[in-house]
Amino acid sequence: MTVAPKFRRFDLIAFDWDGTLWDSTALIVKCIQQAVADVGGQPPSDEAAAYVIGMALMPALARAAPDMPPEKYPELGNRYRYHFLKHQDDISLFAGVLPMLHELRERGHLLAVATGKSRRGLNDALRDPQLKGLFDGSRTADETAGKPHPLMLQELMAEFGVEPERLLMIGDTTHDLELARNAGCASLAVTYGAHGRKGLEALQPLHISDSVADMHQWLLAHG
Repeated sequence: MTVAPKFRRFDLIAFDWDGTLWDSTALIVKCIQQAVADVGGQPPSDEAAAYVIGMALMPALARAAPDMPPEKYPELGNRYRYHFLKHQDDISLFAGVLPMLHELRERGHLLAVATGKSRRGLNDALRDPQLKGLFDGSRTADETAGKPHPLMLQELMAEFGVEPERLLMIGDTTHDLELARNAGCASLAVTYGAHGRKGLEALQPLHISDSVADMHQWLLAHG
């Protein structure tokens, strides 16, 4: 195990949820495609459906189904929720996430979630007993503003009295990295979620991890 630095570079580490901590990318893609088909649209490709992960639900669905008229958006959202709720208990944290979170807390980092999920959706996920007490705060798209608007991180910084240079945003999409950039914060990207390395590299995160284990090691050495 890499020896932790004596001083922390970041006081607050904010994680995206889906595709970063929670192994849900494939399910979300499938649910978006099924929802679009249910309302009579042309289902998006896997790549197009994955691209919108991390955005607030309605803008994400609208982008994934450009042939859908706006009056169909509420029905589209309802069909997505229907399919997701049927299978949400089939997904779990990526292997290695829990030990990483526990060690970061032991080092004194504040931990938060900044997600495109709804508050209800995130609360459902956080009911997992393994996660009790691990996160100090969270923000969701329906109670602030969707990514890449910086409001989620701005509110978390205000809540904990943290300056932008002391916050690190971690996510699997360009939306997460743009959120960090818009808030004046550093970012770390992971490639095992929704977006590929090339798009992530273009936004110049401090590091790109191909696994939870690599992210864990980097955070101990550089976080």
